[in-house]
Amino acid sequence: MRKALRWLLSLMLLVGATGAVGAGATGTATAADSAGADSATVDSARVDSASADIKDRILAIPGMTLIEEKPVTGYRYFVLNYTQPIDHLRPWKGTFQQRLTVLHKATDRPTVFFTSGYGLSTNASRSEPTRLIDGNQVSMEYRFFTPSRPAEPADWSKLDIWQAASDQHRIFQALDRIYHRNWIDTGGSKGGMTATYFRRFYPNDMDGTVAYVAPNDVVDKEDSAYTEFFKTVGNADCRAALNAVQREALVRRDEIVARYQKYADDNALTFTTVGSADKAYENVVLDLVWAFWQYHLESECPTVPKPTATTDELYSFIDTISGFDFYTDQGLEYYTPYYYQAGTQLGAPTFATPHLKGLLRYPGIYQPRSYVPRSIPMTFKPWAMPDVDNWVQHHAQRMLFVYGTNDPWGAEPFRLGKGAKDSFVMWAPGANHGANIAALKPADNAKATAEVLKWAGVTPATTLAPSFDAKLDVPNDVMERHPL
Repeated sequence: MRKALRWLLSLMLLVGATGAVGAGATGTATAADSAGADSATVDSARVDSASADIKDRILAIPGMTLIEEKPVTGYRYFVLNYTQPIDHLRPWKGTFQQRLTVLHKATDRPTVFFTSGYGLSTNASRSEPTRLIDGNQVSMEYRFFTPSRPAEPADWSKLDIWQAASDQHRIFQALDRIYHRNWIDTGGSKGGMTATYFRRFYPNDMDGTVAYVAPNDVVDKEDSAYTEFFKTVGNADCRAALNAVQREALVRRDEIVARYQKYADDNALTFTTVGSADKAYENVVLDLVWAFWQYHLESECPTVPKPTATTDELYSFIDTISGFDFYTDQGLEYYTPYYYQAGTQLGAPTFATPHLKGLLRYPGIYQPRSYVPRSIPMTFKPWAMPDVDNWVQHHAQRMLFVYGTNDPWGAEPFRLGKGAKDSFVMWAPGANHGANIAALKPADNAKATAEVLKWAGVTPATTLAPSFDAKLDVPNDVMERHPL
């Protein structure tokens, strides 16, 4: 039954990819839509024409439109829109425009499919796998991150991991006819989760996966791993110093909240979603220890102020580590799609804070529902993550998971079971949420690099091993601030 359903969904997606989703937002078929079948056939010939300019080949794909082409040394770089169905199960129900970029090297090179799981930067960059294999890179904006969002009022129930994986599947199907060599998908943090979910639902699209620092919250309410992480990360003196300054931040909360409110008023920032500056401040302080280990290194522990620090010093440290802007309405708005998913499928971490006993005023506020406008309904689906975890353990093939030992998000990592094949979990010692292959121990680095090259269908002899490019080789887009 399950196999038959997948076959039916694949058939529907195939129909959508060949033009059925080309109807307008109303989903009403017209004579022009019927006539589009012939033009799609002509376009297909142009897509497959190796002699045509690469821009013409990409734009011959039905539903693909050019936003702009930007000059990038050694590449062609396109910012594009692609017409996607709002609901892949019902493609006739309307469409939206999804942004993507193509960093074109050559059609005879392998391709990396990158997603951050968030919005899309339109500045050209190469992910670590792209540089390792000297390939092309396709980058996708995740659905519901603006501007890749259905028209308001958007149906938020269509923001789930299967719909997003199906977006990626259709883009792959469209571009695979041009980039017909091997494909590897990658991403960090929520992007690493996205790459993993894509493989779960469409296991045969990619030839390999590199998932960086991808959390795996299998049972949302069982978060003891995070509490244990904060008991052992780094050294004891650093942990004690962070706990002490976190506690002092709440001891002085009334003084600091007054300053926070004035800052918000002066900058036209509001707190409607969270409820008040005081509630926002409690969230900012709860972030403090987590955000330190997510973004910073143990070598920075001496920068943690003592509890006797001035309020100015304390305020500055809190702002540097957690960020006062984040829990304002303006700061949260961009992350609404993430928090919606965290509160409906992905889960979110909690951890014990016994050192803050008696200082917290809003029990239970530190969870996704607090950060999504109440006009958007949310119902948690507890079966989504166990399903993915089970698939990874028993069916993963050619997958590499990379974590940093000092990254709190790694407290609940993906693990491999007996059914996984040619797959690996590797840890970068002392690394934070920016862990990558380069940060692995030498033996692991060599092994991971060799596997990525193998999956991409290239060998060191056929890879140009391009040197580091300061403009293109920015760190993987995994350093989004700590959205719970």
